[in-house]
Amino acid sequence: MYNLTNYQQHQLEVIGQIEESLAKNQAKFTMVEPVADFVNDDRICLTSVHFPDPKLINKVYKEIIEPLKKISPEHFYYPSSSIHATIKNIRVISNPPTFNEKDVEIVKKVFNKVIPKHKSFQAYYYRLLLFPHNLALIGTTDQELDNIIFDLETELNKVGVPDNKIYLNKKYFFCNITLIRFANPISEDFKNKVKEISASIKPFSYEINSVSLVTSNAVMKRVKRIADWKLD
Repeated sequence: MYNLTNYQQHQLEVIGQIEESLAKNQAKFTMVEPVADFVNDDRICLTSVHFPDPKLINKVYKEIIEPLKKISPEHFYYPSSSIHATIKNIRVISNPPTFNEKDVEIVKKVFNKVIPKHKSFQAYYYRLLLFPHNLALIGTTDQELDNIIFDLETELNKVGVPDNKIYLNKKYFFCNITLIRFANPISEDFKNKVKEISASIKPFSYEINSVSLVTSNAVMKRVKRIADWKLD
C-alpha cells in the first residue's frame, strides 16, 4: 500500500474491527436487508454520495464485476449509472421514508452551508470487503472525509435531521463503494473468487471532487438528485 498516514492507520483499524465483527456474526451496525427485486425496491433513503468518473467505473467493471458475474450471474450487479461512493448518510432506507420534503429542503440548506468550505480529497482503494448482503470496494482516505462528515453531522443535529444510521464507530470513516447485492446465499466459488480478486488489487488513488445529495433506494434506483456540489 501507500505510505500510510496516522489517520489512515486508524481507518485500517476500524475496517479490521468491522471484518472481525462480521466473522463472529456480531455486527452491530446498520445493514441493508436483501429483497427479491432491488431495482423496484420501494424503501427510500436520503443520503449524500460521490458519482465516480467513467475511468474508475470501467476499472471496477473490468477487474471486479465482470469476473464475478461470470461465476454468479444471479446476484444484483450495480449498473454503471448506479455506482457511487457514500459520503454521508442522513436517513437510512425505509418504507415509508423517515423524512419528508421539508426535511430534504432543510438538509439541502445544510449542505449549501457546509460543502463549499471543504476541499477535494484522495481515496486509496485497496481491497474488497464481503458483507452478509453485499460486496464493497474499500479505501482509506485523506482526513478531509472525516472533516466533511463531522461538519455535516454537527449542522444536521442543529436543525433536527440527524443521521439515523448505526455505526460501529463514529470516527475514522472510510470510502465504501457497494458493487453487488445478494438476494440469495453466495457460493464457495464466489467467495473464493472475491478473495482472489481482492488479493490481486493494486492499491490506487482516486480524487473525490464532488458531493451529490440524493433520495433513492439501496441500488440508486428510484433516484432523485436534489443538488450537486464541487469540492475545490
